[in-house]
Amino acid sequence: MKFVIQRVTEASVKVEENIIGQMGKGFLVLIGVGQTDTEEVADKLVKKMIGLRIFEDENGKTNLSLADVNGALLLISQFTLYANCKKGNRPSFTESGAPDMAEHLYEYIIAKCKESVPVVEQGSFGADMKVSLINDGPFTIVLDSEQL
Repeated sequence: MKFVIQRVTEASVKVEENIIGQMGKGFLVLIGVGQTDTEEVADKLVKKMIGLRIFEDENGKTNLSLADVNGALLLISQFTLYANCKKGNRPSFTESGAPDMAEHLYEYIIAKCKESVPVVEQGSFGADMKVSLINDGPFTIVLDSEQL
């Protein structure tokens, strides 16, 4: 499982020109699900993400977590995080999780986040989405379950 976490001052997602999710300060998270991922893997990544201290305190140090700044989440499914570009110029996505399993885990992640984050917005699984954001910093972290 992979999370690309971007610290943002605002973010939104549209489907067919309609905003379906938007938020202010917090994390925009692109979520990729691999073939062997499980709810236990999701739990581990969600816990790590929510605990990240990447917001600045009064001294300009990155010491504050999402909860410390009353931050929100915008969670977007993105199977292309598992693109394999080793051969040729056309990526292969065979390492991505099957759609039914990936959608289940995406919905599971949303539910887990809602247990501890007051504002959790989301994209639409499998839809053609237009994501807008203002990256704060920029500050981007990649969490990969293979490396945690």
